[in-house]
Amino acid sequence: MNLKETFGDIDIYLFDQLMKGRFDSCRTVLDAGCGAGRNLVYFLKNGYDCYGIDQNPDSISFLKSFARSLSAPTKNFIVSSIEEMPFKNESFDLVICNAVLHFARNEKQFNEMLQSLWRVLKQGGFLFVRLASDIGIEHLIKDLGNRCYLLPDGSKRFLVNQQILLHYTRLLGGELFEPIKTTNVQNLRCMTTWCVKKQ
Repeated sequence: MNLKETFGDIDIYLFDQLMKGRFDSCRTVLDAGCGAGRNLVYFLKNGYDCYGIDQNPDSISFLKSFARSLSAPTKNFIVSSIEEMPFKNESFDLVICNAVLHFARNEKQFNEMLQSLWRVLKQGGFLFVRLASDIGIEHLIKDLGNRCYLLPDGSKRFLVNQQILLHYTRLLGGELFEPIKTTNVQNLRCMTTWCVKKQ
């Protein structure tokens, strides 16, 4: 098996969930903030009903071309913000949101994006999120207000921590299906994986 051809440039933590069989019962998949579709390659190639949204028209155009090459529907990939997704409530078994939520301008926008992701997720469905956090680098970041921080790598991000993620898990009425995990990239930034099942 050619892993690159089968899985594309999939996020390693999403790959981990696939290997654990978490999403074996899922059929409808949304990648919210999909970019060019790196996390949809496996799903598209294996007959899942895939959807994607992104605010970059070029990314959506590229993803449509890739879907067309696999004889998959292209109408499922649209230019949209997360807050204004045009999908019906409880449409998807799996919602992926990889490296997007930390671009929120403030807590209000973060909450709006998160509520929108949760709205389109089916009961019993899975929400897979990767986002920047301050876990492990609390003393190295500079507070810019509105939960936005300057990171040691020079980027500006909306940051969460474990307490915030557990609060939102309870607020949404969800349940962790994987412990919260954080990768520290040489004290320059930290990325956290948050996996929630909709009860």
